[in-house]
This record gives sequence, C-alpha cells and structure tokens, in this order.
Amino acid sequence: MSAGASALAEGEGATGLRAAAGRPIRLGLRQNAAQFTLLVAVNALVGGMLGQERTVLPLLAERTFDLTAYTAVLTYILAFGLAKALTNYLAGAWSDRYGRKPVLVTGWIVAVPVPLLLIWAPSWGWIVAANVLLGISQGLTWSTTVIMKIDLVGPARRGLAMGLNEAAGYLAVAATALATGYLAAAYGLRPEPFFLGIAYAALGLGLSTLVVRETRDHARLEAQTHPAPAGGRNHPLHEHLTHGQVFVQTSFREPALSSASQAGLVNNLNDGLAWGLFPVLFASSGLGIGRIGVLAALYPAVWGLGQLITGALSDRWGRKPFIVGGMLLQAGALATFAMADTFPIWAVAAVALGAGTAMVYPTLLAAIGDVAHPAWRARSVGIYRLWRDGGFAVGALLAGVLADLYGMRTAVWVVAALTAASGVLAAVRMYETHRPAPPPRGAAAGDHPT
Repeated sequence: MSAGASALAEGEGATGLRAAAGRPIRLGLRQNAAQFTLLVAVNALVGGMLGQERTVLPLLAERTFDLTAYTAVLTYILAFGLAKALTNYLAGAWSDRYGRKPVLVTGWIVAVPVPLLLIWAPSWGWIVAANVLLGISQGLTWSTTVIMKIDLVGPARRGLAMGLNEAAGYLAVAATALATGYLAAAYGLRPEPFFLGIAYAALGLGLSTLVVRETRDHARLEAQTHPAPAGGRNHPLHEHLTHGQVFVQTSFREPALSSASQAGLVNNLNDGLAWGLFPVLFASSGLGIGRIGVLAALYPAVWGLGQLITGALSDRWGRKPFIVGGMLLQAGALATFAMADTFPIWAVAAVALGAGTAMVYPTLLAAIGDVAHPAWRARSVGIYRLWRDGGFAVGALLAGVLADLYGMRTAVWVVAALTAASGVLAAVRMYETHRPAPPPRGAAAGDHPT
C-alpha cells in the first residue's frame, strides 16, 4: 500500500467512514483486536462442532449400524462435503448482499439440531441428514468468520489473521476429537461424546447474536484504498465483475486463484480420507478407541498449532513456498500411513500430515485475499471454499470406492499421488501473490499502518 493510501486508510477510517453505531472504521489487527479475538473464539466453537465426529462416527458406522462397505461408511462425509461446498459459495454471495453477521447467525441456528440428531439417530440415514445440516452450518459459519477477519485486518497481516483463524478452528477439532475418544472409551459411543456439540452450538449462537459486530464496512474502506489494475475496466481483475466472471477467474482463468482452488480441493480430498478411513485402518490393526482418538487428534492439533507460525511467516516470505512445500509434505505423510502398521510410525505420519496442512491452509486463503478485489473478495473466498470443501465429497467417494475394490492402503497410496501432483501443478502455474511493502521510514517492525 502506498503512503497516500495508508494515510487514507488511517484518516478516512478515523473520520470519513463510520459503522452504523457511529464507531470509526479502521483496518488492522491491533485496531480491531477485541472483535478479532471474539471471532477467533467463535471459530473455535465452529471447529468443535466438526471435531465431535472425527473419532466417533466411523466407529459408530461399524459397531452400531453394522456398515461394512467403506463406500457406505463414507456417505456422511460425502453429504457433509457437498452441503458445505455449495453453502460456501452462497455464504460469500450472501455476505456481500446481506452482511456478514446475518449469515453467521443463520449458520449457528442450523447447527443446533446436529448433536441431537447424532444422539438419537435410529438409522444411518439420520446420521447422513445430520451431516447435511452440519455441512450447511460449517459453510455459513466458517466462511463468514474467514471473510470477517480478512475485512478487519487489511492486507498487511492477512496471513497471520488466517493462521489464527484456522488454528483456532482446527485446534478445537483436535481437542474435541481427543475428548470424544476418551468419552466414548469411558461411556460408549452415544450419547456422552455429543454433549460437547450441544454446548458448542449454544455458545456459538449466543456470541454471534449478541456480541459479534458487522464488518462489511471494513471491506468498503479497503476498497477505497485498493490500487486499481493498470488496465482499468479492461483488466480481468478490475472492481466490477459479475458473479459469473468471479467464478471463472477464481476457478479456472486467473493463475494464482485457480491454483489455490485446485490445491484446496486436493487438500480436503486427503482430509476426507483421513477423517473417514484412518480410524477404521487403525482399528483393523488392533488399536483401542483411546489410541485411535490420540491419532485422530494429533493430526489436526499439529495442523492447528502450525498455522500460528506458517500464516505469519507467509506475510514475510510469501505464499507460494508454503503451498507447494505443504502439498508435497502431505503426500509423503500419506505414503507413510499406507506403509506403516504401528502406533509410533502412524503418530510420526500424523505430525507430518498436520505440518503439511498447516503450511497450506492459511496461505491458500491469504493468497485469495491478496489477489481478489475487496469489492468481490467475499464471493471469491466462497468460490475457493466451494472447490476446497468439495474435496471432502470427492475424497469420500474416491477413497470409499478404491477401498472397497482394492483395500484401504491402495486408496491411501492413490490419494498420496494426487496430493503430490497438486503440489507440482502449483509449483508450475502459481505466481507469488504477496510481496510485503517495507515499513514506513522510522517505524518499528510490525507497525504497519493497516
């Protein structure tokens, strides 16, 4: 951002553009610390809603509902992925049209019945229906917290903001997966593990309704200071794009946006495999529920903690090295899962898979924020997340079919190869999207005006 634009962000944000309640609008992590921290907490609750399933549902499919075909077991992930992917797209469009907060609150309302359905489900079809609702809820809530944090922080700390957001969500996934594993070992697969989900939904809805504030005006402020493309309206990334144009640019045409979209899809493809098949793979080797819970928690725990580091470092070193390196590290970790059959080696592979995912997850979102114009950034984030979370559905279907035909380990090998190919494609096609500007003369490191 130029010095003039920085001054405009500070001066206009302080005096020219105000929220509905009369508060001055300013960009920056420090300037919006209270709301940012609140949104981190809300996203932790969003992650906890997902984590309640990670350990228990694959085992529930086998032991309570007597499902033996892997394709049938993974139907709940397929339903979740499709619902979340489509809702991500709608969340971006609705956030631009109606505001961020109404979309966030709606997502929490949809989440309320999910743990109750998981507790009382008399057949597997009810579990699948609960995951449709969970996917819709996750698409609305997680997408909106991402968009709101991007709105608040401005360009200088975007990687750090995404690292904090995703770390909160996936640390909560890990903690809840671990807790539900121990609860299931102590009390059974239902209902006690899902009591956590009831508490998360109540807290998330209450905070989002009563305390979270709208952030759409922050995006409008950044749009005032966003440098226009050299080609003006003839540039493919200018301010005024239709929904269809945003979709085409994000999905296929723009090299960085489309590279991020394909990498996100493959990343969640392998996460769908890990979610649905790994607990069954571990159980087939004789591990108890407690140790399965440890492995199910270890991967998202490293993923969550690692993002606190990788998101901030991508603000200094750029996005592309983390994206390419992270995809290749994930591929190596998946290959290790396919070869191993003992708890210690699986634990090492889980750490490596979490580290690779931590390198990729916040930097892909930050790259989208770098390239997309603030006027249509929420839509671009929604489209990216459409592709990314579509990976859950692709992963569930692919892994289930391959596991049924050729065995679980073959399915893991195939997904490892696809993950490596995605990293190579990003290395060839993607350009670096973030080139940090030097701090203003005389300012201390980190004192960027936005």
